[in-house]
Amino acid sequence: GSPGPAPRSDRSPWNWLLVLPVVIPLITLLYNRDEPRLAGFPAFYWVQLLLIPLSVLCTVIVYRATRRRD
Repeated sequence: GSPGPAPRSDRSPWNWLLVLPVVIPLITLLYNRDEPRLAGFPAFYWVQLLLIPLSVLCTVIVYRATRRRD
């Protein structure tokens, strides 16, 4: 018979980029403050809201860099 698909390896160095959206929110000393305010929101809130697109961007980059192209 025909051989099955090659086994998938998840050992790409691109996967290290996924550490950023996990580690950055854990380092609260980077954004645990009131100033600067953006549209009246303390830095704590708007920095966390900026982490959402950062997480999405990292995930998209890793997905596109590591997907199989048959």
